[in-house]
Amino acid sequence: MNEQHTRRHFETAAIHAGQEPDAVTGAVVPPIHQSSTFKQDGVGGLRGGYEYSRSANPTRTALEDNLAAIEGGRRALAFASGLAAEDCLLRTVLKPGDHLLIPNDAYGGTFRLIAKVVERWGVAWSVADTSDAESVRAGLRPETKLVWVETPSNPLLGITDIAMVADIARAAGARLVVDNTFASPYLQQPLALGADVVVHSTTKYLGGHSDVVGGALVTSDAALGEELAFHQNAMGAIAGPFDSWLVARGIKTLAVRMDRHGQNAGRIAEFLTAHPKVVQVYYPGLPTHPGHEIAAKQMRGFGGMVSFRVAGGEAAAVEVCDRARLFTLAESLGGVESLIEHPGRMTHASVAGSALEVPADLVRLSVGIEAVDDLLADLGRALG
Repeated sequence: MNEQHTRRHFETAAIHAGQEPDAVTGAVVPPIHQSSTFKQDGVGGLRGGYEYSRSANPTRTALEDNLAAIEGGRRALAFASGLAAEDCLLRTVLKPGDHLLIPNDAYGGTFRLIAKVVERWGVAWSVADTSDAESVRAGLRPETKLVWVETPSNPLLGITDIAMVADIARAAGARLVVDNTFASPYLQQPLALGADVVVHSTTKYLGGHSDVVGGALVTSDAALGEELAFHQNAMGAIAGPFDSWLVARGIKTLAVRMDRHGQNAGRIAEFLTAHPKVVQVYYPGLPTHPGHEIAAKQMRGFGGMVSFRVAGGEAAAVEVCDRARLFTLAESLGGVESLIEHPGRMTHASVAGSALEVPADLVRLSVGIEAVDDLLADLGRALG
């Protein structure tokens, strides 16, 4: 990573880090190196360190340099999906007999990976309320090697004090990983708050246009970065050149998009709070949110995700999802268009019956960057 980018403002680094004009043609936008292999200048004579695109590709390198700069890390690695990034991290830092502490409101895909795949490999796991220091301390064991945090969490928008949990994990000899997908690097910098690793689904806000699937890991620990890079190459779930290019393109507008996402989400959260058919609203920007003060301290904004519970139970929540028109009924989040979904039946079906089960009357919104008055009108119709 070019160190000069760590001294620039976020918006500048997002546009320029890793994105220098092409040295051969002067193209302002770096080209897509859609090649699986690279000519060597004699046996072992690599040009720029490139030999085979699983090991390294110039387009992926450009994205990784950019990700390291905007997260304030020393090393970033780009993967084929967010879960591929998580899998690489878990298999790098854990071994059979180790223990992993996860939040009680983790993303369903993360829970499925840990409970259905990693556990079979001999790694134990347990659940804690990561917003509560005593719950985290009580969940630690002598064999705990990793503490996992999502903040804001998916889908209940729970807030965890990153610096607090970092201190607790460090004292116990464990590493802290923070899933920063909901906040994005623009709103939150977990490494600066003490986290060891940041994980992203780059499919979401970083890509920003619902046209790419990807994941990333970022760390300030150079040695850990080398270990992760070895496993990335050995396991092979890398981001392809075109996907890397799409994510890098999306990052250029991340700051302005996140500002608009947050403005719209704040208006929608206020609207839902006052609606008679809404039982509860989950949005850290609301002063009534239990994590509001911590979120205000460690974030520069509150993001574009809003969840709410509907009077009338599960059937009423599903009906709201079905009646929305401008809000598209679809999984995923973080795109310029607004999405609506029923977590219990869609993104979080895998946690049904577990300690992480979400309320059946819950609706999750990914608030886009459309005109907010149109979004409010659509929700008003959907709520009846």
